[in-house]
Amino acid sequence: MWLAADEVLDTLRMIDSEHLDIRTVTLGISLQDCAAPTMRSACERVVRKILTVSRELVRVVEQVSDEFGIPIVNKRIAVSPVAYVGAATGEKSYVPLACAIDRAAAEVGVDYIGGFSALVHKGFKDSDRVLFDSIPEALNATERVCSSLSLASTRAGINMDAVRRFGEIVLETSFMRPELLGLPCCRLVSFCNMAEDNPFIAGALHGVGESETTINVGISGPGVVRSAILRLGPTADLGQVAEAIKRTAFKITRMGELVGREVSRRLGVPFGILDLSLAPTPARGDSVAEVLEAMGLERCGTHGTTAALALLNDAVKKGGAMASSYVGGLSGAFIPLSEDEEMARCAGTGALTLDKLEAMTSVCSVGLDMIAIPGDTPAETIAGIVADEMAIGMVNNKTTAVRLLPIPGKKAGEEVSYGGLLGSAPIIPVNPSSSAGFICRAGRIPAPLQALRN
Repeated sequence: MWLAADEVLDTLRMIDSEHLDIRTVTLGISLQDCAAPTMRSACERVVRKILTVSRELVRVVEQVSDEFGIPIVNKRIAVSPVAYVGAATGEKSYVPLACAIDRAAAEVGVDYIGGFSALVHKGFKDSDRVLFDSIPEALNATERVCSSLSLASTRAGINMDAVRRFGEIVLETSFMRPELLGLPCCRLVSFCNMAEDNPFIAGALHGVGESETTINVGISGPGVVRSAILRLGPTADLGQVAEAIKRTAFKITRMGELVGREVSRRLGVPFGILDLSLAPTPARGDSVAEVLEAMGLERCGTHGTTAALALLNDAVKKGGAMASSYVGGLSGAFIPLSEDEEMARCAGTGALTLDKLEAMTSVCSVGLDMIAIPGDTPAETIAGIVADEMAIGMVNNKTTAVRLLPIPGKKAGEEVSYGGLLGSAPIIPVNPSSSAGFICRAGRIPAPLQALRN
């Protein structure tokens, strides 16, 4: 394939000055053959499997990054849901498994490892309850382990027992070590219609329908999309804006596919999917909020924000789908509050509220993400926020998620800062009216009529 000089220069510009990168190369590993009757044996098998399969991952990814001149920010692993792996042990805590997985991840040098997970959208198994109860200690005892929970789906409805328990777990996780200011909660997320091939943390896991091992790639590039819109000028109509985003998403996706397939070839691992998500960082110019503002909004969060985000999300999907036959994961635009500097600034000024963020989740890639809330927020209120988000996903047949950060000892209007990719964010207020009466009814919200598709 011949490349024109301007195409080469275009790619160099995107990498050098517009923050284009591959956000993550994630190796999925099945741990189903690691189940054992004792915890000690299960831990040994899990560590041995992870080390054997992923020992070359970091070296190969860095080698490909250097040879192609494309930054690859994170190397990650996703494993089978630990609730399945630990079930045969009969133990009442899976914290030892979490610690074993964390040690293996540290030894191979990956940034995070996802899969301390359970799928309970229709109900609990005994092992699921054990995993739920283990989450607070597991996340506080580890540095790399991430936990994701499937609480609802369009087919099954919403497991409100699980939603209620999740609200309690979020608070327990945050307050177990209050000096960490909610940092372990950055690795805890709940889902409706969970994707089983998601390469992004904290929701990454290796689904039961996946192959023994697989390589999934997550791309990034809000800065590239923003620059493309700015080059159009203020007189371009929204159809032209959508076309520019589509063309840019196509280029970004082709680059991601190139990297993913090369890593896959060198590791001898099947290539899985390319996740088209635009994932922001705290760096200036690498913000989804700035993309929306480039379309003409004075501040992200004002009226029209949801429409602009819908345009962005749809155009990214259309452009990316033309560039790769294996699109999967979450694929759209992320709106993680603390990880997007401009979005956090808008929330700090009051332009962007929790209610507006919820509205935006109905058209974007995932959901309420990395949102700091007051430490005195009741568990039932957290569960109510989660239930609302699960309902949006269930009725619209899309993936939605919630990652909330209750900050011990802090109130609305204060700020929390984690540094690095996790960024910083203002603590935003929640509705003071109680949700307890509704949440405590428990049970399962039935699946909507949209579930009857056969």
